[in-house]
Amino acid sequence: MSGAGELAVGIPIALAAAAAFGASGVLQFRSGRQVPEEPAGRPTLLAHLVRIPSWRWSVVLAVLAFALQVAALSLIPLILVQPLLVTGLVWYVLLFAAFAHDRPDRTILLESTLCLFGLAAFLVIADPGRGQGRGLESFWSALLLGIAVVVAVGLCLLAALKLDRRWRPMPLALAAGVCYGVTAGLISSLAFHLDESPWEVFTQWQAYAVLVLGPFGVLLSQNAYQAGPLGAPALAAITVTDPVVAILVGLIWLDEQIRGGPLPALGEALSLVVVILAVGMLARRAPHVKGG
Repeated sequence: MSGAGELAVGIPIALAAAAAFGASGVLQFRSGRQVPEEPAGRPTLLAHLVRIPSWRWSVVLAVLAFALQVAALSLIPLILVQPLLVTGLVWYVLLFAAFAHDRPDRTILLESTLCLFGLAAFLVIADPGRGQGRGLESFWSALLLGIAVVVAVGLCLLAALKLDRRWRPMPLALAAGVCYGVTAGLISSLAFHLDESPWEVFTQWQAYAVLVLGPFGVLLSQNAYQAGPLGAPALAAITVTDPVVAILVGLIWLDEQIRGGPLPALGEALSLVVVILAVGMLARRAPHVKGG
């Protein structure tokens, strides 16, 4: 498939993954309000959640979203896929309003449009290019990534223990976003082995790291949803952290490229700031949970 053909197929797949992630997030947040709160990182929370039908449906949607994400990563660069997943927050806010029987007002629609505009501007200016994805095959590169993940997630969990309950969702959500962003990078690095042989994937350490890091990110996101009265701020933090971390992984470890030079760099930075501000405004405007 040509580069243009891959983009034509990969971008809609990534957007579909974002919609599924957004729908899954709504169900996960609503389910999290129905079970006892557990300390961060304790797997017993999942044992409580699995008994709730809506949470089981959220898992189905999350698995579908993950499969679509993998398909998109096999076609287009990580630096392109992960920012597209930001649109999941728009779906989250709209679906949350639908569940609460509230009609989204013009402000929410305007902020959603601003988010999509900033995202589109970043993708047009950056013009992401696919790299060779072989950086994680080096022991020292893999070790450096592992240390970075442990330190980042560890600091977030430590902050969650020290902070007041009102602020606790943010570090938990940031930790989940780190896990998701690195997981996406690991999956993207495996996509090159799929071209050789599907079975080749199981000989790579990244496949087994995904099996640990992915579920741990899910657990941390559930902790974040439980810890605060609103789901959208937690999802907003995850939504912003995930692509930022993925972009760093793509640039540092996977040899992916974005357009360089002072003016493109300024445009990329400003467009990401617009996305972050729009995500923050969407989170602030998200509806409160009514009756769990």
